[in-house]
Amino acid sequence: MGLLTQLVTLPLAPVRGIGWVLDKVVQTAENEFYDPAPVLEELRNLEETRSRGEIGQEEFDRREAELLRQLERKTRR
Repeated sequence: MGLLTQLVTLPLAPVRGIGWVLDKVVQTAENEFYDPAPVLEELRNLEETRSRGEIGQEEFDRREAELLRQLERKTRR
């Protein structure tokens, strides 16, 4: 980029900066949305809850099925 081009496009710098920031925000949000770690943690907690006898097998199966569906959606990106 030449000096003249930089001077002419200088007023557009804030717009380019905002675009860059918005792109980073979208990337971060998508990474967090598709991250399977929270679902895996919930599955571990659910198993611990069942092993302590705090929930029955039927409740465990229902919640586990929902968490596995969530995990599948997150990893199918």
